[in-house]
Amino acid sequence: MNTALSRRRFLHCTGLAAAAGYAAPWLSRAQGSPNEKVDVAFVGVANRAAANLEEVARLTDRVNVVALCDVDETFLAQAGKNHPQAKTYQDFRRMIDQREIDAVVVSTPDHTHAVACAAALRTGRHVYCEKPLTRTVSECHAIRELTHKHRRVTQLGTQIHAGTNYRRVVELIQTGAIGAVREVHVWVAATYGGQDRPKDQPPVPPGLNWDLWLGPVPFIPYHPEYAPFKWRNWWAFGGGALADFGCHFMDLPHWALDLREPVSVEPVDGPPVHPDSPPPWAIVRYQHPARPAAAGQPDRPPVTVHWYHGGKQPSLLDEEQSKYFRSGVLFMGEKGRLLADYTRRQLLPEKDFEGFKAPAPFIPDSIGHHKEWIEGIRQGKPTTCNFDYSGALTTTALLGNVAYRVGRKITWDARRQKAVDCPEATQFLVHRYRKGWKL
Repeated sequence: MNTALSRRRFLHCTGLAAAAGYAAPWLSRAQGSPNEKVDVAFVGVANRAAANLEEVARLTDRVNVVALCDVDETFLAQAGKNHPQAKTYQDFRRMIDQREIDAVVVSTPDHTHAVACAAALRTGRHVYCEKPLTRTVSECHAIRELTHKHRRVTQLGTQIHAGTNYRRVVELIQTGAIGAVREVHVWVAATYGGQDRPKDQPPVPPGLNWDLWLGPVPFIPYHPEYAPFKWRNWWAFGGGALADFGCHFMDLPHWALDLREPVSVEPVDGPPVHPDSPPPWAIVRYQHPARPAAAGQPDRPPVTVHWYHGGKQPSLLDEEQSKYFRSGVLFMGEKGRLLADYTRRQLLPEKDFEGFKAPAPFIPDSIGHHKEWIEGIRQGKPTTCNFDYSGALTTTALLGNVAYRVGRKITWDARRQKAVDCPEATQFLVHRYRKGWKL
């Protein structure tokens, strides 16, 4: 049997099995082996992308780094020295034509997530993408549809999801430690935006292909206030603190309470809307419907999720909690509260939980966030942050920005992907690309 052909067939079939959630009966070791290495390509190689490249590349017994792409020749050259066996590209659309690619890691700014993910999915590649999954809600829906159609193994870059603390919090909530939860508060100290566009036009740095960096968005002259580090300050490229950290901190209530897309989103407070830049602080309220109760778990009634960023916090925190939990999640249950962040958790009030015995862990510890994705490809297993789960999470975060920008409560129809009776929301929901770019 042709080794390359059998290997490709195995990696393709394991992706089908993972998406379906079961091991396909026609799979056999004769068609390939889960011990085969995965050929991985990388879109973006510097800064956050460099961390993803390092994490995946260190899995040397499971991964071959076969292609590197970056719009900056300086970054690309450095990465190429570290991985001389990999082919290099500035345009991911050329890289996708390379045959020996099984999977693609997308670590670009938000505005090029969707086009890169779509290109990879359409050509049968498995995909890992940094969060948020996309810049707009319509892009997010399109990527989720492509994932279902092509049945690939996917993973969003919500690395904290792999931490042990989140798992223990989920177990506490799902075993009813604080009873049924109807209200959650989520806050982050991070702040971006609140800025006017720069008016000067410095030259593009040598080696940077500015046209490719812009990708699908309308042309804007280069400025160091955009690239390579400050793009989250601008609607054209990202969504500020809510798009950035919403996928990390709202991940915890979404996981623990089995939340999907909200039924309504309402801006509560924030500075005046800026046409070009996200709010440096804001408070947003989400309403989620009741979910069917799971076996052995408390009732899952409707849930209100309150979001705060830019230093704003819920008034429910006392002085000490406010000081030590600059970012966090507070679950309000019928029998108590649970306060958590990435690494800590507290049942409150403490006196009511003296002698409390936590449930035996039932969510296995992660083998590693990036390793989960690689093993998902090799073994035909879905990841915990696949694009279906994380697509709903991303959509939720992005809808908070949409409601803020239209300045009023929106009722969300998830089936039709439409803000009901709010036509002015469409301009912020739907992507529009310049000529030469498409999903």
